[in-house]
Amino acid sequence: MYKSIFVRIACIGLFFTAGCTKLSEKVLDESSATGLTDKQAAEGIIAPVYAQLPGIFTHTNYFALQEISTDEAILPYRGGTDWGDNGIYIAMHTHNFTTTDPNQRNTWNLILTGLSRSITAINALPTNADPSSKTFLAEAKAMRAYYCLLSLDLFGIVFVKNDPSEVSKIIRGKEAVEYIKSELLAAEPNLEMDVTHGRMSKPAVWGLLARLYLNNAVYSNVYANQFSFSGEDMDKVTEYCNKIIATNKYQLASEFFSLFDDNNDSSKEIIFAVDQRADLNGHNRLAYFSLSGDQFPLPQYVNANGTDGPAITSDYYRTWANAYAPQDPGTDPRFYKENLRIYSNSNDTCVPAASFSINRGILRGQQYGLIRRNGVFLKCADGSMKVGPLYHDTRNRPTLPVIFTEQVDYTTAGSNYPSGYRVEKYEFSKKSESGRNFGEANIVILRLADIYLMRAEAKLRKNNDAAAALADVNLVRAARTARPPAPPALTAMNLDLLYRERGFELYWEMLRRTDMIRFNKYEDSWTEKSDKNVQKRIFPIPQTAIDGASNLPGYLVQNPGY
Repeated sequence: MYKSIFVRIACIGLFFTAGCTKLSEKVLDESSATGLTDKQAAEGIIAPVYAQLPGIFTHTNYFALQEISTDEAILPYRGGTDWGDNGIYIAMHTHNFTTTDPNQRNTWNLILTGLSRSITAINALPTNADPSSKTFLAEAKAMRAYYCLLSLDLFGIVFVKNDPSEVSKIIRGKEAVEYIKSELLAAEPNLEMDVTHGRMSKPAVWGLLARLYLNNAVYSNVYANQFSFSGEDMDKVTEYCNKIIATNKYQLASEFFSLFDDNNDSSKEIIFAVDQRADLNGHNRLAYFSLSGDQFPLPQYVNANGTDGPAITSDYYRTWANAYAPQDPGTDPRFYKENLRIYSNSNDTCVPAASFSINRGILRGQQYGLIRRNGVFLKCADGSMKVGPLYHDTRNRPTLPVIFTEQVDYTTAGSNYPSGYRVEKYEFSKKSESGRNFGEANIVILRLADIYLMRAEAKLRKNNDAAAALADVNLVRAARTARPPAPPALTAMNLDLLYRERGFELYWEMLRRTDMIRFNKYEDSWTEKSDKNVQKRIFPIPQTAIDGASNLPGYLVQNPGY
């Protein structure tokens, strides 16, 4: 990725239409900054196109929409007060969405800002003489298509224009799918194969095309009682997945959690990701969001802790427990990774600071860690870090142990600070002074395991080729060998088992809502959610956008049911 060379001039609103409140970008190119080479100017034009991704993937934006609206994540009023936020997280989980939800509005604005920046780049790059401009132009077009895909998936709507001065055309359904498809295909020939996974590449476009074809039946008729997955679409999913696999560029990681480590920029499994280098001052809040406020992952920073945010529901946990019974699901190396040996060796209460690292995956039961007293961490006689059972000291409840329970709901007990099993999938950045800054782990958008699972699904949906689908699923399971045993091979495969497997492999990667809709699970009931309204498959257009377009009667129509 590139350093951003731009000035942001921002106003909130539907800036994508003439006459509405605007958000524009003043790009510092060769005409507005002195001393820049053509290459530097081209980088300054493309950088703002990517710069929206960290904001979109913030824990309270895209994550909230894709995960808290599902069975994978629930966020009650902690202790009856914290994370109340006027009930927006309860409304998100129970599908009582409103047009004034700030997380939906922020996500909408960020996506459309990215779209606007893409169009600016598409118009500016052709006049740049550097040879890199041709590649950057293709990346801008592919990113425009990606922003459109996000908009279609979340809000059922796509804005189309080429000239920044035009009023955008609004398209939906099949027309929107065909437009996104054509834009990805148009960009693909001029993209490169060998770039960092923070940039659009040919394989990234192939993966997005596979995802688009897999969801075509949903996007084309989102309120259908049953989705009609065509054999032609499934063949295209298989074709693009095969193209990625055939490059031999990508490898399944033997250590599952390495995919979400600080240094995952070198991962050979990741195809496309949000660049989160610490020098860009990114956020690492996907790591901090679920942890207890009394879990301190970094010996060097006494103010870096969690926030007692969302937990997984019991319903989701039971998919693991039932699949592995009578064994514990922790035997699956994707479920849990023990870094603090005190859990298996009660005498291991002194840990050198350099080797201290909290556990990863789904965290259950009594939590142990660094103990903070009067603003400092306790130490052992030899100077190493004192590790012991944690209590809710930061919540002024020093007698309440940090024991994560399976129960989490909107009752008093289910909303208490320790309620719910927590998720620490991404590594807590070792440079984060507060838990809220300097994120380093790149946020995964596409990775090879998903490519195999999409291909498996396509084979099942086309002609129920269970044997081929089973082979793909077992290939992914067998790869996680760093901490044996790897997940045992499955002996049968169908759509329900594949859906379950996607939940095991891709949990909290912001795919769950899209998966639930495609598998006809989104109207099911789960903890504290019983709504069955199919119109909740897409979110309402924010009221600020509707108001911003009020000078163009009939231009921006609210989605049904809101």
